[in-house]
Amino acid sequence: MSALVSVSGLTLTVGAGGREIVSDVSFSVAPGEMVGIVGESGSGKTQAARAIMGLTPSPLKVAGGSILFEGVDVLRASAAALRGLRGARIGMVFQEPMTSLNPSMSIGRQLEEGLKLHRNRLGAAERRERVLDMLARVGIRDPKAAVQAWPHEFSGGMRQRMMLASVMLLEPALLIADEPTTALDAVVQRDVLELMVALTREHRTAVLMISHDLPMVARYTERMVVMQHGRVLEEGATAAILERPAHPYTRKLLDAMPRRQPARAVNREAPIVEVKELVIDYAGRQRLFSRTGAKRALHGIDLQVRPREVVAVVGGSGSGKTTLGRAIAGLLAPSSGQILFRGAAVDRRAASWRDYRLNCQMVFQDPYSSLDPRMTIGELVGEGLRMLGGLSAQDKRRRVDEVLAEVGLGSEYAGRYPHELSGGQRQRVAIARAVVRRPAFVIADEPVSALDVTVRAQVLDLFADLQERHGFSCLFISHDLGVVEQVADRVVVMRDGAIVEQGARDEVFDRPSEDYTRKLLSAIPALESTASGGVRLRWRLDEPAAARA
Repeated sequence: MSALVSVSGLTLTVGAGGREIVSDVSFSVAPGEMVGIVGESGSGKTQAARAIMGLTPSPLKVAGGSILFEGVDVLRASAAALRGLRGARIGMVFQEPMTSLNPSMSIGRQLEEGLKLHRNRLGAAERRERVLDMLARVGIRDPKAAVQAWPHEFSGGMRQRMMLASVMLLEPALLIADEPTTALDAVVQRDVLELMVALTREHRTAVLMISHDLPMVARYTERMVVMQHGRVLEEGATAAILERPAHPYTRKLLDAMPRRQPARAVNREAPIVEVKELVIDYAGRQRLFSRTGAKRALHGIDLQVRPREVVAVVGGSGSGKTTLGRAIAGLLAPSSGQILFRGAAVDRRAASWRDYRLNCQMVFQDPYSSLDPRMTIGELVGEGLRMLGGLSAQDKRRRVDEVLAEVGLGSEYAGRYPHELSGGQRQRVAIARAVVRRPAFVIADEPVSALDVTVRAQVLDLFADLQERHGFSCLFISHDLGVVEQVADRVVVMRDGAIVEQGARDEVFDRPSEDYTRKLLSAIPALESTASGGVRLRWRLDEPAAARA
């Protein structure tokens, strides 16, 4: 079968010295085929894919190679020819739909825009009918209301569905999906991906899927391309590469996948942190032309965390996971209920409040937004020692150097600023800041969700090592079930602000008692090791009907 798109010898450079970002990359995609490109952040996979649409950013220059799409060399095509290809023949779904959707335009106007440009023979009534039909097909319950709404009024999953609708309205020959489900929870991930597969199969659209999520690539693609440092290291049938990886880097990626660790002995000690009948209500607020009603975010939560225990909180977006973590950390005032620390009620008005806040630290999901860009790394980490008496300035500097060494950075990073570090390094700084004063309890809110597979493995190993060394308890909030399976002693499942199930990790993962838990566990596949040194696809529970189709 002839290729729909053929990339041959693509080389992209940056700077006067011509440093190669993408080096001699070659691969092809046939009509109707699904191909995955995998690799760590900085491997060049996104830039190679963007070049297919002629969207190479200005600092980069094409130094060699060709990209043939339906016989047209994209790299040498005119601006007018590229405008005819983008959208009409090649569509792209980006990683973050909120940055792709125009916040000043209604959903209806944005979806009609492509039809006006590339299907200009359609009248206004027919365009609207097509938009409404496509919104219904991607699972929008009230398409007529949706076309009049704005992007900020929808969840991440709904926005990603709308991005997919806007692309598939034009029935392109090639869909490029760049990390399309990174920020979505497990159930929404599956729904969006199954929808994408159904729509592309119907129109025989080829898909180029860019991702560091190996289970997702294993489930949905027929072939895969492995990239590192701008080069293709391995290419072939997805199942064959995963089961018998030929390149050491591919084996490294597979080895970095989360794996269930042996269960630790059950801790029978008294809880270090206990939550009783916790309720959080959000008051309504006046918007520009309307008022939102009050909402109950947490409904009578009961939870215990014992010394040196890791309790994972899982659930879909909007389930109340982060609200629970922020309430326990003292960042939200409970509407009712109690939080106890070492058996004593936590009261903001009592003298014990200061002790609790110093012993309870939080690692946030996005370290870039939680680290002050005006402070050096040394100042950020040392800030946690301000309220710790008995330490001289020299002692504090020594403690900062010690904790930076513990997280694998070293004292030479103390004088740098957050923007000078990679995402993984910034997350190490966030962890260092949380543990610098040796807290008894750490709340980790999606601490590895934005990291690629190898960096995620390094941060998880670091976190486990620090917990073993310092003995703190942890509330670990995550929608990544593979990570939870690796780190958790116990698992708490939340839905709509309530706990629907909790228990030992193996009990919840292997014998869930609630339908919602089973739905979560069956949403995303995992990879299990094979005797040949590779991995193969497996489902944590019975494979869903959509996956068997």
